[in-house]
Amino acid sequence: QLQVVESGGGLVQPGGSLRLSCAASGFTLGAYAIGWFRQAPGKEREGLSCISSRSGSTYYSVKGRFTISRDNAKNTVYLQMNSLKPEDTAVYYCATNAGVYCSGYVQSYVYWGQGTQVTVSS
Repeated sequence: QLQVVESGGGLVQPGGSLRLSCAASGFTLGAYAIGWFRQAPGKEREGLSCISSRSGSTYYSVKGRFTISRDNAKNTVYLQMNSLKPEDTAVYYCATNAGVYCSGYVQSYVYWGQGTQVTVSS
């Protein structure tokens, strides 16, 4: 069964950094487009970035502060987050697209992790 699990969230001060991990099981990660999303309380889920073997890395928001990458040997996708701001506080999710093409829309993704909480506060 296709499954992804997020980890690496926590409490950080403004200006700090976190590296989130998305570990895949039941499939080869490189065969699909993998996206990162976030959802703050009371807000819609927001597409952040996507990576695929066909199109490489794509950024939909917070480009310049966040970087997506993958390690095929570990079957894991990462999101490096720098210069964090209080407005970055949210639950962060990774998700698997139905195919190999990247998209910033929630509707394009079919398998979701449980999310990891990121809180940016002094």
